[in-house]
Amino acid sequence: MLNRMNILFLFVFLNLPILAQAAVSDKQIVDLDAQTREQTNEGVVSIIAGGINGTYIRIAADLASVLDSDNLRILAIIGKGSAQNISDILHLRGIDIAIVQSDVLEYIKRHGPYKNIQDTIYYITKLYNEELHLLVHSEIKNLSDLAGRKVNFDTKGSGTFITASLVFDSLNIAVEPTYHDQITALEKLKGHEIDALVYVAGKPAQLFDKLTRSDSLHFIPIDHTPVLLETYLPTELNSQDYPNLIEPNQTIKTVAVGAVLAVYNWKSTNARYKKVANFVNNFFSHFNEFQQSIRHPKWREVSLSAVVPGWTRFKPAQEWLEKK
Repeated sequence: MLNRMNILFLFVFLNLPILAQAAVSDKQIVDLDAQTREQTNEGVVSIIAGGINGTYIRIAADLASVLDSDNLRILAIIGKGSAQNISDILHLRGIDIAIVQSDVLEYIKRHGPYKNIQDTIYYITKLYNEELHLLVHSEIKNLSDLAGRKVNFDTKGSGTFITASLVFDSLNIAVEPTYHDQITALEKLKGHEIDALVYVAGKPAQLFDKLTRSDSLHFIPIDHTPVLLETYLPTELNSQDYPNLIEPNQTIKTVAVGAVLAVYNWKSTNARYKKVANFVNNFFSHFNEFQQSIRHPKWREVSLSAVVPGWTRFKPAQEWLEKK
């Protein structure tokens, strides 16, 4: 008579082929998942940009729209400003490229925390210029009127925060900085809780779209002093940019800072280097498609060969330009 142990042994013996087949199937599923995961991530490039109201995220979205293909996929990520974007390139897993202001390296050199940052972070290309907007109440006529007053510098670490800090320091105008996000700052400016806000963005900036003359706010000029022109470019705002805020034929002097595509200085043997090099080749080869009218108007300002002082170009980008 068979006891329970014998019955169990017989059951397992008779079903060994079925159990073995099930084990193989599970292994095949695991292998298939790993293969799918590898294929899905191959060619993916993550670009950290800016906030939802800024130009950076729209530029990143254009990159995804034009360049997504079988061998390249762009992930556009909302960022928290130029300084944070640099930190994210250095430390945040999976970030390949960042859109930042060109003065971020100068700010980091002055304030830290990274040493020799110019040897660690390179650039692929300069994108376009971003204009500094200084919006104030109607009773404020010039920069000197802001001495001792509350001026919003945007959130700490943002591109606007960096530029505002450098500009007011360079001009020796002591203000009381506040650090609200731009939407909050605009409401506080309307409510006279602050006296001015600084916003660095490619004109025309959506932040000011709904303002009218009845809000009693206006832009004040920033003179093109030699000390500012060591870092920034001279430019202006006009009525075509902001018809509700600037009178026809009137211009407002200001300065601009370049936006750049920044990347970690990977070694050429690293897989991340090859992935970003693939992005560079596709981006540069399809550059004409970004000049079309359906894309952001700032693309029409981009010159791939433009040099950014104080920065070193990423080697695959430099080699592509030299060949072409």
